Amino acid sequence: MREAVLAMATAAAPAEPLNGVKAYNTIMAVAAGTGLLLIVALGRKLFRREAVLFEGYAVAFAILGFILVTTGLHMTLTWPLNPDFPFDNIIFGEPSLAFGTMLLGAAFVLWRLGRRMDVWFEPVEVDDDMVTRVRGFAGPISVFAASIGLGCIGIAFAGVIYQLFAAPPQEPISGLLADYPMIEATFISATYAIIGIGAVLFPFALRKPTAGLVKTIGVCWTIGGLIWFFFGALNYFTHIGLYVNLM
Repeated sequence: MREAVLAMATAAAPAEPLNGVKAYNTIMAVAAGTGLLLIVALGRKLFRREAVLFEGYAVAFAILGFILVTTGLHMTLTWPLNPDFPFDNIIFGEPSLAFGTMLLGAAFVLWRLGRRMDVWFEPVEVDDDMVTRVRGFAGPISVFAASIGLGCIGIAFAGVIYQLFAAPPQEPISGLLADYPMIEATFISATYAIIGIGAVLFPFALRKPTAGLVKTIGVCWTIGGLIWFFFGALNYFTHIGLYVNLM
């Protein structure tokens, strides 16, 4: 039975699956989603003045940042998703590169901050002075974060207007919506938009961290982070299934 299915898929597929497209936005999505969720978790602890193990967040941000920088830089410079999905190189590659770079910078600063407390790998009590330091270091880069947030909103508009993100019919689960491209276009575009809104608000929250503003950013990044976290994990199955069906 499996051989018959593969034979039919092969007859309808190109000689090389997806014209040689190399898709690794699976790990990019999982890393980005995890990074957003960890930022929200750290921000909540700082806002509530709870104890923080800075080295733990530093190591996590460094690992996630490395993944996003390497994959994002490669995708940005080489466009591996050509020729079938050239726009996806911009959509996935450049935001990943930007986010990964910011995570690496945050990892360095958080590690330094933990070391200055003269406590090795133990949670540090957070006070107003420490929060002021974190806000001070994040202030300049928050401008770049806001610009990337505007870019994410631009991606969201492009996704809806041009009906991007539709999975091919050979892809399991997502391919069931291949005849209804606006559904997945709206879903992914909304994810980019909500993350972008949080990023645009970020500089204002650093300047004046009101409870309402901080909560809004937290909700935006939590929703976006959860979507990328689980959708990226799901794509490990769907992308493998896509390539198998095109063999």
